[in-house]
Amino acid sequence: MTDLPILGSGLDAAPIVARMLSQPGVQKVPSPKLDLFLKRGFLDADLCAGLIERIDAVRRPSTIADPNGDAAFRTSETGDLFAGDAIVQRVEALLAAFTGLDPAHGEPLQGQRYAVGQEFKGHTDYFEPKGVDYERYCSVAGNRTWTVMVYLNEPEAGGATRFKAVDKIVQPETGKLVAWNNRRADGSPNPATLHQGMKVRAGTKYVITKWYRERPWG
Repeated sequence: MTDLPILGSGLDAAPIVARMLSQPGVQKVPSPKLDLFLKRGFLDADLCAGLIERIDAVRRPSTIADPNGDAAFRTSETGDLFAGDAIVQRVEALLAAFTGLDPAHGEPLQGQRYAVGQEFKGHTDYFEPKGVDYERYCSVAGNRTWTVMVYLNEPEAGGATRFKAVDKIVQPETGKLVAWNNRRADGSPNPATLHQGMKVRAGTKYVITKWYRERPWG
């Protein structure tokens, strides 16, 4: 799989969709409103455990662009993972092979940790073109095209990801991948990608997230 060609930034969604659908075990949520894909067992338990250790070593309070005055909007912790780490490099290679998305267009791999009661209320991953921080975040690499997220464990209760526009709730499972296109077919940001990291009710939830941009990162 690692010998498959790289297919670009993801702004042209067709080859990315075709790549993912060509692989075994991939499910596409049946909705015309957005391109949303699931694959169980994308990462094995050992890789997930290694990533959890690395997140715990660098985690800090999460932040949001364009603050909305709600201090409880995003209460998780976030950690930027070191690109030179062998496990991080392995995961990056797997993501590139699976999606076809060019690593040059990817933001650094990031981990998130949710303790009991923590959540990320309904949001989209793209930056609002009219938002006060749009120029700050998008002047170099452009806006986000695709999001790829992998659950690293299963909390005892809660912690699902809800896509309200398509009435889809994705339950966390160790190694499960969730990927979606942040754009409509015409290239404009897709508000139907609104999603919520629901509160963890027991245990702790860990995920990694990879975002891709219109232009090369950095």
